Amino acid sequence: MAKDYAELRASVLRDLDGLRYEVDGERRIGWLILDRPRHNIVSFRGRSQIAAILEAFGEDDDVRVVVIRGANGVFSSGGDVNSFPDIPLDRMSELAKNIAAPERCPKPVICAMEKYAMGVGFELAMACDIRLATEETVLALPEVTLGQIPGSGGSHRVARIAGLTRAFDMIVYGRRIPAAEAKDWGLLTDVVSDAAALEEEILDRAAKLRALSPLALRTIKRVLNAAYDTSLTVGHELEGQAYEKLRQTEDYQEGIAAFGEKRKPRFRDEV
Repeated sequence: MAKDYAELRASVLRDLDGLRYEVDGERRIGWLILDRPRHNIVSFRGRSQIAAILEAFGEDDDVRVVVIRGANGVFSSGGDVNSFPDIPLDRMSELAKNIAAPERCPKPVICAMEKYAMGVGFELAMACDIRLATEETVLALPEVTLGQIPGSGGSHRVARIAGLTRAFDMIVYGRRIPAAEAKDWGLLTDVVSDAAALEEEILDRAAKLRALSPLALRTIKRVLNAAYDTSLTVGHELEGQAYEKLRQTEDYQEGIAAFGEKRKPRFRDEV
């Protein structure tokens, strides 16, 4: 069964549609790049390929951090709208599953946005753990201007993070939100000045994440992602059980030893 699934994923990854990926073995970064000139629109087929690439990164021992960004100085202006009418009925009712792949990835996922982060591009970013943007970046879910609504998880993610009032204001009017305002709403982790600063911020954050325990990062990501779907009591129980599990790991023992010896810890590479 595992082999069959691997073959299925391999078939999905053949002939990438407006995407490319690479692994920087030295920095331990897996790069997923949206690359369809001019504004990196995401095709229907590309959505399943995004999920397959992130699943592969999740299993790759050479990858400790994943970065999603766009080529040509743009993140993404959204989906391939002109092709939507040609997609058979019931094929687009589960779009959120593929676009939620960054959330399911066991490794930290950074999204780096420039110029446009709109439609499915913004929805993909919202499923990531760390969201960075340049000052000129604008974010939007403009589907209402086409007589449609967001279909890849964007409405719920924005409402949960920014609140219902802001979500309504943004989505009902199809309003473009400047990066500074988006950070104030909690939609962005940080905003930097330009592309050069964005590159520096990506590498700095990736280096800091790489220095941490992979198992601890994997565990806290699961605990935090469950926060919206559980009661406070269940959340405390989940956190407590995860904490207790980590007490038995070599990484935790190394962290305690390094703390006592006043040195940087040397965590294991593998989970």
